Amino acid sequence: MVWALILIVIPMLIMIFYAFTTEGNDLIQVKVSLNNFIRFFQDPIFLNVLLRSVILALVTTLICILIGYPAAYFIAQADFNKQAVLVLLMTAPQFINMLVRTYAWRGILLNTDFSAELKVYIGMVYNFLPFMILQIYTSLSKLDTSLINAAYDLGCDKKTAFLKVTLPLSVPGIISGITLVFLPAVSSFFIPKLLGGGSFVLVGNLIENYFVTTGDWNFGAAVSLVMTIVILISMYFTRKFDYDKEAR
Repeated sequence: MVWALILIVIPMLIMIFYAFTTEGNDLIQVKVSLNNFIRFFQDPIFLNVLLRSVILALVTTLICILIGYPAAYFIAQADFNKQAVLVLLMTAPQFINMLVRTYAWRGILLNTDFSAELKVYIGMVYNFLPFMILQIYTSLSKLDTSLINAAYDLGCDKKTAFLKVTLPLSVPGIISGITLVFLPAVSSFFIPKLLGGGSFVLVGNLIENYFVTTGDWNFGAAVSLVMTIVILISMYFTRKFDYDKEAR
């Protein structure tokens, strides 16, 4: 509780304080204002940046599911000893710092004709794909094989058994993977900055700019709070979907 208080609660309270105040306040004389939020929602540029960030995170998550599920299924179907090797090969790049890996991709993609948007997508999928694979693999590896055998005994072919048994039972892993991919993707700032060359701005870059470059902490905190609300809403719907599946 002390750890959470220091690293989560207090920083959140500081962010809220800056978001609802104007520049030049102190603890003795505080002027509460909604100008930071009005400025954000009235400027179409900021709204477009927010929309672009959400779309990028959604597309990144979808690509990670489309690639990650077959990969996780292949690992789960392999022999037990081979599974450990495959998981190690998949997670080995994660031992290297994400920033270093992104710099490596910057060098690889530097002389290509890819658009800035495509380069950002490549960096996003590469960095977050293992999180999706691990979550789905964990869910698949815990499946009770007797349920699948029962489906075969009742006349199901492999396709039907997969769609009726394996896929529904692996939904919790998919939901966990979506959470671990979407949340960091929607707030990422150094991947778009390094691979997009400054021409593909997301909310994370916007927040970094107002905190580090312009020094407008109040507006930067307001944007951060809006981003926090978007993340909390997305977490609510993903968890609600997971709970609904469990209830059925």
